[in-house]
Amino acid sequence: MFKNLPSGERYLYGLFSLIENGSLTVTNPNGQVFEFGNSAAPNPIKLNIRNPKTYDRVLSFGSLGFGEAYMEGWWDEENNDVVGLLELFHREKVYEKAREKPSLALIVKVLAQRLSTVPTNLKNSRKNVQHHYDLGNDFYQYFLDSTWTYSCGYQQHPSDSLETMQLQKYELICQKLGLKPGESLVDVGCGWGGMLIYAAEHYGITGTGITLSIEQAKLAQQRIAEKGLGDRIKIEITDYRELTGKFDKFVSVGMFEHVGKGSFTTFMEKARDFLKPDGIGLLHTIATESDERNGPWGEKYIYPGGYLPKLYELTTELSQANLMVAHCENLKPHYAETLHRWTDNFLKNKDEISALSDVYDERFMRMWYLYLQSCEASFNTGSLQVYQLLFINGREWNLGRPTSFGTPLKAHRAASTNGTSPEKQPEPIGS
Repeated sequence: MFKNLPSGERYLYGLFSLIENGSLTVTNPNGQVFEFGNSAAPNPIKLNIRNPKTYDRVLSFGSLGFGEAYMEGWWDEENNDVVGLLELFHREKVYEKAREKPSLALIVKVLAQRLSTVPTNLKNSRKNVQHHYDLGNDFYQYFLDSTWTYSCGYQQHPSDSLETMQLQKYELICQKLGLKPGESLVDVGCGWGGMLIYAAEHYGITGTGITLSIEQAKLAQQRIAEKGLGDRIKIEITDYRELTGKFDKFVSVGMFEHVGKGSFTTFMEKARDFLKPDGIGLLHTIATESDERNGPWGEKYIYPGGYLPKLYELTTELSQANLMVAHCENLKPHYAETLHRWTDNFLKNKDEISALSDVYDERFMRMWYLYLQSCEASFNTGSLQVYQLLFINGREWNLGRPTSFGTPLKAHRAASTNGTSPEKQPEPIGS
Protein backbone atom coordinates (compact mmCIF):
# COMPACT_ATOMS: atom_id res chain seq x y z
CA MET A 1 0.00 0.00 0.00
CA PHE A 2 2.85 2.39 0.82
CA LYS A 3 5.63 0.89 -1.34
CA ASN A 4 5.85 3.87 -3.70
CA LEU A 5 6.12 6.39 -0.88
CA PRO A 6 9.41 7.81 0.50
CA SER A 7 10.98 5.81 3.33
CA GLY A 8 10.12 8.28 6.09
CA GLU A 9 6.48 8.38 5.07
CA ARG A 10 6.36 4.58 4.87
CA TYR A 11 7.85 4.33 8.35
CA LEU A 12 5.27 6.67 9.91
CA TYR A 13 2.33 4.99 8.21
CA GLY A 14 3.70 1.62 9.30
CA LEU A 15 3.36 2.81 12.89
CA PHE A 16 -0.15 4.08 12.23
CA SER A 17 -1.07 0.65 10.84
CA LEU A 18 -0.96 -0.62 14.44
CA ILE A 19 -4.22 1.24 15.06
CA GLU A 20 -7.16 -1.15 15.24
CA ASN A 21 -9.84 0.30 17.50
CA GLY A 22 -9.56 4.03 16.85
CA SER A 23 -9.97 6.03 13.66
CA LEU A 24 -7.13 8.06 12.14
CA THR A 25 -7.23 9.83 8.79
CA VAL A 26 -3.98 11.29 7.45
CA THR A 27 -3.78 13.84 4.66
CA ASN A 28 -0.25 14.22 3.31
CA PRO A 29 1.28 17.35 1.70
CA ASN A 30 0.23 16.12 -1.75
CA GLY A 31 -3.40 15.86 -0.73
CA GLN A 32 -3.40 12.05 -0.59
CA VAL A 33 -5.64 10.61 2.12
CA PHE A 34 -4.82 7.48 4.15
CA GLU A 35 -7.14 5.84 6.66
CA PHE A 36 -6.07 3.71 9.63
CA GLY A 37 -8.04 1.69 12.13
CA ASN A 38 -11.81 1.51 12.27
CA SER A 39 -13.49 4.30 10.29
CA ALA A 40 -16.69 3.76 12.30
CA ALA A 41 -14.96 4.36 15.65
CA PRO A 42 -16.15 7.37 17.69
CA ASN A 43 -14.11 10.57 17.93
CA PRO A 44 -12.19 10.22 14.64
CA ILE A 45 -8.81 11.94 14.52
CA LYS A 46 -7.71 13.82 11.41
CA LEU A 47 -3.98 14.45 11.03
CA ASN A 48 -2.94 16.96 8.38
CA ILE A 49 0.74 16.81 7.46
CA ARG A 50 1.71 20.03 5.70
CA ASN A 51 5.45 19.67 5.29
CA PRO A 52 7.10 16.52 3.87
CA LYS A 53 10.11 17.14 6.15
CA THR A 54 7.94 15.72 8.95
CA TYR A 55 8.54 12.17 7.76
CA ASP A 56 12.33 12.26 7.79
CA ARG A 57 12.32 14.12 11.10
CA VAL A 58 10.26 11.32 12.64
CA LEU A 59 12.34 8.61 10.97
CA SER A 60 15.55 10.12 12.41
CA PHE A 61 14.38 11.31 15.81
CA GLY A 62 11.13 9.48 16.65
CA SER A 63 8.87 11.27 19.15
CA LEU A 64 11.41 14.08 19.48
CA GLY A 65 11.15 14.71 15.76
CA PHE A 66 7.36 14.45 15.81
CA GLY A 67 7.20 17.08 18.56
CA GLU A 68 9.66 19.37 16.79
CA ALA A 69 7.66 19.08 13.57
CA TYR A 70 4.57 20.25 15.46
CA MET A 71 6.48 23.20 16.90
CA GLU A 72 7.48 24.19 13.35
CA GLY A 73 3.86 24.02 12.18
CA TRP A 74 4.51 21.06 9.89
CA TRP A 75 1.46 19.12 11.10
CA ASP A 76 -1.80 19.71 12.94
CA GLU A 77 -4.88 17.84 14.05
CA GLU A 78 -7.75 19.25 12.00
CA ASN A 79 -9.83 20.12 15.09
CA ASN A 80 -6.83 21.08 17.24
CA ASP A 81 -7.47 17.89 19.22
CA VAL A 82 -3.83 17.05 19.86
CA VAL A 83 -4.72 15.33 23.13
CA GLY A 84 -7.09 13.03 21.23
CA LEU A 85 -4.35 12.14 18.75
CA LEU A 86 -1.85 11.37 21.49
CA GLU A 87 -4.37 9.37 23.51
CA LEU A 88 -4.97 7.28 20.38
CA PHE A 89 -1.22 6.65 20.12
CA HIS A 90 -1.12 5.54 23.78
CA ARG A 91 -4.13 3.22 23.51
CA GLU A 92 -2.98 1.59 20.29
CA LYS A 93 0.66 1.15 21.44
CA VAL A 94 2.05 3.36 18.66
CA TYR A 95 4.50 4.98 21.08
CA GLU A 96 5.79 1.62 22.31
CA LYS A 97 6.48 0.43 18.78
CA ALA A 98 8.22 3.68 17.87
CA ARG A 99 10.62 3.27 20.82
CA GLU A 100 11.70 -0.25 19.91
CA LYS A 101 14.48 0.71 17.50
CA PRO A 102 15.75 4.22 18.16
CA SER A 103 18.06 5.57 15.49
CA LEU A 104 21.73 6.25 16.18
CA ALA A 105 21.08 9.96 15.61
CA LEU A 106 18.42 9.99 18.33
CA ILE A 107 20.60 8.04 20.77
CA VAL A 108 23.48 10.50 20.34
CA LYS A 109 21.18 13.50 20.69
CA VAL A 110 19.51 12.18 23.86
CA LEU A 111 22.79 11.19 25.52
CA ALA A 112 24.32 14.60 24.83
CA GLN A 113 21.29 16.31 26.35
CA ARG A 114 21.30 14.13 29.46
CA LEU A 115 25.01 14.53 30.12
CA SER A 116 24.60 18.31 30.09
CA THR A 117 21.62 18.32 32.46
CA VAL A 118 22.27 15.52 34.98
CA PRO A 119 20.82 16.94 38.25
CA THR A 120 23.29 15.26 40.64
CA ASN A 121 25.41 18.32 39.86
CA LEU A 122 24.20 21.33 41.90
CA LYS A 123 24.92 23.74 39.05
CA ASN A 124 22.88 21.64 36.65
CA SER A 125 20.00 21.42 39.13
CA ARG A 126 19.74 25.20 39.25
CA LYS A 127 20.01 25.49 35.48
CA ASN A 128 17.37 22.80 34.89
CA VAL A 129 14.85 24.33 37.28
CA GLN A 130 15.37 27.86 36.01
CA HIS A 131 14.92 26.68 32.40
CA HIS A 132 11.29 25.84 33.18
CA TYR A 133 10.19 27.85 36.20
CA ASP A 134 11.90 31.15 35.43
CA LEU A 135 10.02 31.65 32.17
CA GLY A 136 8.35 34.51 33.99
CA ASN A 137 5.60 34.92 36.56
CA ASP A 138 3.72 37.04 34.05
CA PHE A 139 3.57 33.95 31.80
CA TYR A 140 2.36 31.52 34.44
CA GLN A 141 -0.33 33.84 35.79
CA TYR A 142 -2.31 33.43 32.56
CA PHE A 143 -3.00 29.72 32.90
CA LEU A 144 -2.79 29.04 36.65
CA ASP A 145 -5.45 30.06 39.18
CA SER A 146 -5.37 32.55 42.04
CA THR A 147 -3.51 30.12 44.33
CA TRP A 148 -0.51 30.13 41.96
CA THR A 149 -0.36 26.35 42.12
CA TYR A 150 1.51 24.43 39.41
CA SER A 151 0.82 20.83 40.39
CA CYS A 152 -2.03 18.32 40.39
CA GLY A 153 -5.31 19.54 41.87
CA TYR A 154 -7.87 17.39 43.70
CA GLN A 155 -11.37 17.28 42.25
CA GLN A 156 -14.21 16.24 44.56
CA HIS A 157 -17.11 17.40 42.39
CA PRO A 158 -17.39 17.90 38.59
CA SER A 159 -18.31 21.54 39.17
CA ASP A 160 -15.15 22.31 41.18
CA SER A 161 -13.23 25.25 39.79
CA LEU A 162 -9.46 24.98 39.29
CA GLU A 163 -8.97 27.15 42.36
CA THR A 164 -11.19 24.85 44.41
CA MET A 165 -9.30 21.80 43.17
CA GLN A 166 -5.99 23.27 44.31
CA LEU A 167 -7.31 24.29 47.73
CA GLN A 168 -8.75 20.80 48.15
CA LYS A 169 -5.32 19.36 47.30
CA TYR A 170 -3.72 21.51 50.01
CA GLU A 171 -6.44 20.48 52.47
CA LEU A 172 -5.90 16.83 51.60
CA ILE A 173 -2.18 17.14 52.32
CA CYS A 174 -2.77 18.99 55.59
CA GLN A 175 -5.17 16.28 56.74
CA LYS A 176 -2.74 13.51 55.84
CA LEU A 177 0.09 15.25 57.69
CA GLY A 178 -2.17 15.87 60.68
CA LEU A 179 -0.94 19.45 60.96
CA LYS A 180 -1.44 21.21 64.29
CA PRO A 181 -1.00 24.86 65.37
CA GLY A 182 2.57 25.71 66.19
CA GLU A 183 4.12 22.82 64.28
CA SER A 184 6.98 23.51 61.88
CA LEU A 185 6.71 22.47 58.22
CA VAL A 186 9.43 22.35 55.57
CA ASP A 187 8.32 22.49 51.93
CA VAL A 188 10.97 21.25 49.50
CA GLY A 189 10.24 22.71 46.09
CA CYS A 190 7.72 25.26 47.40
CA GLY A 191 6.94 27.00 44.11
CA TRP A 192 5.05 30.24 44.68
CA GLY A 193 4.40 29.35 48.33
CA GLY A 194 0.81 28.11 48.05
CA MET A 195 1.17 25.07 50.31
CA LEU A 196 2.86 26.99 53.11
CA ILE A 197 0.42 29.90 52.86
CA TYR A 198 -2.56 27.57 53.08
CA ALA A 199 -1.10 25.62 55.99
CA ALA A 200 -0.20 28.80 57.88
CA GLU A 201 -3.60 30.42 57.35
CA HIS A 202 -5.73 27.36 58.15
CA TYR A 203 -3.57 25.22 60.44
CA GLY A 204 -1.41 27.77 62.25
CA ILE A 205 1.97 26.28 61.35
CA THR A 206 5.35 27.96 60.96
CA GLY A 207 7.38 26.96 57.93
CA THR A 208 10.28 27.19 55.54
CA GLY A 209 10.02 26.75 51.80
CA ILE A 210 12.90 26.26 49.40
CA THR A 211 13.11 26.65 45.63
CA LEU A 212 15.83 27.13 43.02
CA SER A 213 13.62 29.43 40.94
CA ILE A 214 14.45 33.09 41.51
CA GLU A 215 11.16 34.21 39.93
CA GLN A 216 9.09 31.90 42.11
CA ALA A 217 10.88 32.95 45.29
CA LYS A 218 10.37 36.66 44.66
CA LEU A 219 6.64 36.31 44.14
CA ALA A 220 6.24 33.83 47.01
CA GLN A 221 7.92 36.28 49.37
CA GLN A 222 5.68 39.08 48.08
CA ARG A 223 2.54 36.99 48.60
CA ILE A 224 3.62 36.03 52.12
CA ALA A 225 4.25 39.67 53.03
CA GLU A 226 0.89 40.80 51.60
CA LYS A 227 -0.90 38.21 53.76
CA GLY A 228 0.99 39.28 56.89
CA LEU A 229 2.64 35.90 57.31
CA GLY A 230 6.26 37.05 57.16
CA ASP A 231 6.86 36.29 60.83
CA ARG A 232 5.71 32.68 60.40
CA ILE A 233 6.91 31.42 57.03
CA LYS A 234 9.95 32.16 54.91
CA ILE A 235 11.24 31.26 51.46
CA GLU A 236 14.88 30.47 50.66
CA ILE A 237 16.58 30.08 47.29
CA THR A 238 18.64 27.00 48.01
CA ASP A 239 19.07 23.36 47.03
CA TYR A 240 17.55 20.73 49.33
CA ARG A 241 21.04 19.30 49.79
CA GLU A 242 22.20 22.58 51.31
CA LEU A 243 19.33 23.22 53.74
CA THR A 244 19.70 22.33 57.43
CA GLY A 245 17.26 22.24 60.34
CA LYS A 246 14.70 20.05 62.07
CA PHE A 247 10.94 20.17 61.47
CA ASP A 248 7.80 18.46 62.75
CA LYS A 249 6.47 17.84 59.26
CA PHE A 250 7.89 17.55 55.73
CA VAL A 251 6.20 18.05 52.36
CA SER A 252 7.38 18.08 48.77
CA VAL A 253 4.91 18.58 45.92
CA GLY A 254 5.95 18.19 42.29
CA MET A 255 9.69 18.55 42.88
CA PHE A 256 10.97 14.96 43.07
CA GLU A 257 10.71 14.66 39.27
CA HIS A 258 13.75 16.94 39.06
CA VAL A 259 15.95 15.03 41.54
CA GLY A 260 17.45 12.50 39.13
CA LYS A 261 17.94 8.77 39.67
CA GLY A 262 21.42 9.25 41.09
CA SER A 263 20.00 11.39 43.91
CA PHE A 264 16.99 9.32 45.01
CA THR A 265 18.85 8.04 48.08
CA THR A 266 20.19 11.49 48.95
CA PHE A 267 16.71 13.02 48.77
CA MET A 268 15.14 10.42 51.05
CA GLU A 269 17.98 10.69 53.54
CA LYS A 270 17.60 14.48 53.60
CA ALA A 271 13.84 14.10 54.15
CA ARG A 272 14.64 11.88 57.15
CA ASP A 273 17.23 14.32 58.45
CA PHE A 274 14.79 17.25 58.19
CA LEU A 275 12.23 15.41 60.34
CA LYS A 276 12.29 15.16 64.09
CA PRO A 277 12.00 11.61 65.49
CA ASP A 278 8.55 10.24 64.61
CA GLY A 279 7.95 13.25 62.36
CA ILE A 280 5.60 12.83 59.41
CA GLY A 281 6.24 13.61 55.76
CA LEU A 282 4.39 13.54 52.45
CA LEU A 283 5.90 13.17 49.01
CA HIS A 284 3.71 14.14 46.04
CA THR A 285 5.32 13.23 42.73
CA ILE A 286 4.62 12.23 39.16
CA ALA A 287 5.74 8.67 38.45
CA THR A 288 5.66 6.32 35.48
CA GLU A 289 5.06 2.71 34.59
CA SER A 290 7.18 3.06 31.47
CA ASP A 291 10.88 2.36 31.10
CA GLU A 292 11.16 5.77 29.41
CA ARG A 293 11.61 8.14 32.35
CA ASN A 294 11.59 11.46 30.48
CA GLY A 295 10.86 11.40 26.76
CA PRO A 296 13.48 12.99 24.50
CA TRP A 297 11.19 15.86 23.47
CA GLY A 298 10.35 16.72 27.08
CA GLU A 299 14.02 16.33 28.05
CA LYS A 300 15.11 18.85 25.45
CA TYR A 301 12.35 21.44 25.58
CA ILE A 302 10.39 21.20 28.83
CA TYR A 303 12.10 19.45 31.76
CA PRO A 304 15.84 19.05 31.16
CA GLY A 305 17.30 16.60 33.66
CA GLY A 306 13.88 15.24 34.60
CA TYR A 307 13.60 11.60 35.65
CA LEU A 308 10.29 10.04 36.64
CA PRO A 309 10.45 7.35 39.33
CA LYS A 310 8.51 4.11 39.51
CA LEU A 311 6.43 3.38 42.58
CA TYR A 312 8.62 0.51 43.77
CA GLU A 313 11.67 2.80 43.64
CA LEU A 314 9.93 5.33 45.86
CA THR A 315 8.87 2.79 48.48
CA THR A 316 12.24 1.04 48.42
CA GLU A 317 14.19 4.27 48.89
CA LEU A 318 11.86 5.42 51.68
CA SER A 319 12.29 2.12 53.51
CA GLN A 320 16.07 2.15 53.13
CA ALA A 321 16.10 5.64 54.66
CA ASN A 322 14.17 4.24 57.65
CA LEU A 323 11.04 6.12 56.61
CA MET A 324 7.94 3.94 57.02
CA VAL A 325 5.29 4.26 54.29
CA ALA A 326 1.93 4.81 55.99
CA HIS A 327 -0.38 5.60 53.07
CA CYS A 328 -0.23 5.80 49.27
CA GLU A 329 -2.76 7.34 46.89
CA ASN A 330 -2.74 7.71 43.11
CA LEU A 331 -4.28 10.97 41.83
CA LYS A 332 -3.88 10.10 38.13
CA PRO A 333 -7.33 11.26 36.90
CA HIS A 334 -7.10 14.42 38.99
CA TYR A 335 -3.97 15.50 37.12
CA ALA A 336 -5.59 14.86 33.73
CA GLU A 337 -8.41 17.20 34.76
CA THR A 338 -5.97 19.80 36.11
CA LEU A 339 -4.08 19.82 32.83
CA HIS A 340 -7.33 20.17 30.91
CA ARG A 341 -8.15 23.30 32.94
CA TRP A 342 -4.66 24.72 32.38
CA THR A 343 -5.01 24.18 28.63
CA ASP A 344 -8.37 25.96 28.60
CA ASN A 345 -6.81 28.95 30.38
CA PHE A 346 -3.78 28.88 28.08
CA LEU A 347 -5.94 29.00 24.96
CA LYS A 348 -8.25 31.64 26.40
CA ASN A 349 -5.29 33.91 27.17
CA LYS A 350 -3.14 33.02 24.15
CA ASP A 351 -3.08 36.55 22.74
CA GLU A 352 -2.21 38.10 26.11
CA ILE A 353 0.66 35.64 26.58
CA SER A 354 2.04 36.26 23.10
CA ALA A 355 1.98 40.02 23.73
CA LEU A 356 4.17 39.72 26.83
CA SER A 357 7.47 39.18 25.02
CA ASP A 358 9.08 38.13 21.76
CA VAL A 359 10.08 34.96 23.63
CA TYR A 360 6.49 33.77 23.42
CA ASP A 361 6.44 33.49 19.64
CA GLU A 362 4.35 31.04 17.60
CA ARG A 363 6.91 28.26 17.94
CA PHE A 364 6.98 28.64 21.74
CA MET A 365 3.19 28.72 21.95
CA ARG A 366 2.89 25.54 19.90
CA MET A 367 5.56 23.92 22.08
CA TRP A 368 3.68 24.77 25.27
CA TYR A 369 0.35 23.67 23.88
CA LEU A 370 1.88 20.34 22.86
CA TYR A 371 3.37 19.97 26.34
CA LEU A 372 0.01 20.49 28.06
CA GLN A 373 -1.81 18.24 25.61
CA SER A 374 0.76 15.45 25.78
CA CYS A 375 0.71 15.45 29.59
CA GLU A 376 -3.08 15.32 29.68
CA ALA A 377 -3.06 12.41 27.22
CA SER A 378 -0.42 10.57 29.27
CA PHE A 379 -2.47 10.89 32.46
CA ASN A 380 -5.66 9.87 30.69
CA THR A 381 -4.43 6.83 28.75
CA GLY A 382 -0.65 6.64 29.11
CA SER A 383 1.85 5.48 31.72
CA LEU A 384 1.97 8.61 33.92
CA GLN A 385 0.78 8.38 37.52
CA VAL A 386 0.90 10.86 40.38
CA TYR A 387 1.36 9.52 43.90
CA GLN A 388 1.06 10.95 47.36
CA LEU A 389 3.12 8.87 49.79
CA LEU A 390 2.71 9.54 53.50
CA PHE A 391 5.60 8.39 55.68
CA ILE A 392 6.88 8.40 59.24
CA ASN A 393 10.45 9.00 60.40
CA GLY A 394 10.95 5.72 62.22
CA ARG A 395 9.16 2.42 62.68
CA GLU A 396 6.59 3.39 65.32
CA TRP A 397 3.05 4.08 64.06
CA ASN A 398 1.89 7.46 65.40
CA LEU A 399 -1.00 8.34 63.10
CA GLY A 400 -3.80 6.93 65.20
CA ARG A 401 -6.43 5.16 63.11
CA PRO A 402 -7.47 7.57 60.35
CA THR A 403 -10.75 6.71 58.63
CA SER A 404 -10.58 8.93 55.55
CA PHE A 405 -8.73 11.76 53.95
CA GLY A 406 -9.96 14.51 51.65
CA THR A 407 -13.13 15.60 53.48
CA PRO A 408 -14.58 18.88 52.15
CA LEU A 409 -12.87 22.15 52.90
CA LYS A 410 -15.59 23.26 55.33
CA ALA A 411 -15.18 26.89 56.37
CA HIS A 412 -12.10 27.49 54.25
CA ARG A 413 -13.42 25.99 51.03
CA ALA A 414 -12.74 28.08 47.92
CA ALA A 415 -14.76 31.27 47.75
CA SER A 416 -17.55 29.94 45.56
CA THR A 417 -21.14 28.86 45.74
CA ASN A 418 -21.19 25.08 45.64
CA GLY A 419 -17.83 25.19 43.86
CA THR A 420 -19.29 26.75 40.71
CA SER A 421 -17.78 30.22 40.73
CA PRO A 422 -16.09 31.50 37.55
CA GLU A 423 -12.45 30.53 37.15
CA LYS A 424 -10.12 32.99 38.86
CA GLN A 425 -6.72 33.81 37.47
CA PRO A 426 -3.80 34.84 39.71
CA GLU A 427 -3.79 38.48 40.63
CA PRO A 428 -1.67 40.47 38.15
CA ILE A 429 1.96 40.89 39.18
CA GLY A 430 2.46 43.89 41.40
CA SER A 431 -1.26 44.44 42.01
